Amino acid sequence: MQNYDFKNKVKKYRNVLYLHIKISEMKNFIPVLFIMITIYSCTTKTIAQQTIRFVSLGDSYTAGTGADEEQSWPVLLTKHLGENKINIELIANAGVSGRTTQGLINYSLPILDDTKPTFVTLLIGVNDWIIGVDTITFQKNLIYIIEQVQKQLPDKSKLVLITLPDFSVTPSGKNYSHGRDVSKGISEFNKIIRTEANKRKLKIAELFESSKKMGTNPDWVSTDGLHPSAKGYKIWEACIYSVVYPLLK
Repeated sequence: MQNYDFKNKVKKYRNVLYLHIKISEMKNFIPVLFIMITIYSCTTKTIAQQTIRFVSLGDSYTAGTGADEEQSWPVLLTKHLGENKINIELIANAGVSGRTTQGLINYSLPILDDTKPTFVTLLIGVNDWIIGVDTITFQKNLIYIIEQVQKQLPDKSKLVLITLPDFSVTPSGKNYSHGRDVSKGISEFNKIIRTEANKRKLKIAELFESSKKMGTNPDWVSTDGLHPSAKGYKIWEACIYSVVYPLLK
């Protein structure tokens, strides 16, 4: 009987000791578990923060008029960058056919409040020239747009300006000249774009010279005789990519 009691006591003390050890182990594990959860949470947030939020501002050339939406240069650019390990998402293609600098100020800039971009491209001005906006007004509007976009960007350098294409070389381009020299007028606007970009040390993607080749490459022009075709937009995207990739990598 005494031997039985002794065995029971040993068993009881062994169970208490085992429980104490388990509790002790749990106390040591809980802080480790908390650290692991914290690291995972921070890592997840960091990955999300590293995703570049891309908004493209512009007119029909940015919207991709003349081709399918998926063939527009902002979509092609996003895919191209992603293929080269740039974590980027096209939050909004805010290119609208017929958009002027004033229209962009009135209707496109408010989009930035909702989209919270970390990278923006700006291709605007052709329609200003077509409707006869003077260089002083164009420059004033352009400056305002740049300043407002930079206010929204965490890194002010993540704004790329794009020069205007010379649409005079396309079959329908002359219909929008109103008797003026398109190439000369667009060049004057492009000079303003370069000046304002250089003042702020912003990158510039040059489309003007590349667009002139649309005159000798009819397959670069869409069936509307004015805008680029899918192939034309692919050429443009390559020009823009060569500037954007080094900026974002």
